[in-house]
Amino acid sequence: MYAVIRTGGKQYRVEKGSRVRVEKLSGSVGEEIKLDDVLLIGGTSDIKVGTPRVSGASVTARILEQDRAAKVLVYKVKKRKKYRKTIGHRQPFTCIEITGISTGA
Repeated sequence: MYAVIRTGGKQYRVEKGSRVRVEKLSGSVGEEIKLDDVLLIGGTSDIKVGTPRVSGASVTARILEQDRAAKVLVYKVKKRKKYRKTIGHRQPFTCIEITGISTGA
């Protein structure tokens, strides 16, 4: 069984036992969280598609890691103006492991 969830403005296809890197979620390492924004549940004989969400469905996950991604460098240049600027950015993320999918039925 799999589900399509929405978190952090992005959609992810998840199964039980899969590990996913999502936008930063509040919580500490080892804590169980519940994701209620389930858009689709499939993998069985019937596929449940939400409008926009599947009512009563939820996905439970455990937080494995709270960290920041590798640095992305942004380099700005304006020709003939002696303008150069370097900016770095590290996006925070949360690594979660899916522990269960509830259909709400």
